[in-house]
Amino acid sequence: MAKCEFCTKGMLYGRHISITRSQVSRRAKRNWKPNVRRVKIMDGQTPRYAYVCTACLRSGKVDRAVKEQKVAG
Repeated sequence: MAKCEFCTKGMLYGRHISITRSQVSRRAKRNWKPNVRRVKIMDGQTPRYAYVCTACLRSGKVDRAVKEQKVAG
């Protein structure tokens, strides 16, 4: 599973407990995966691809590479 390269957010492990919480048998192991995207970022002057979580994208920790528009002509 991919991790965020900026905040190192990765997969979390735990137990899902049912709403009634009455029986131990209703506790299931589960994984929580981070919302990670593969985006093009600027690393100094060169663009490269990196795995970044959406929280880092929204907060502005990442310098995204701008797509160049084609000129018609």
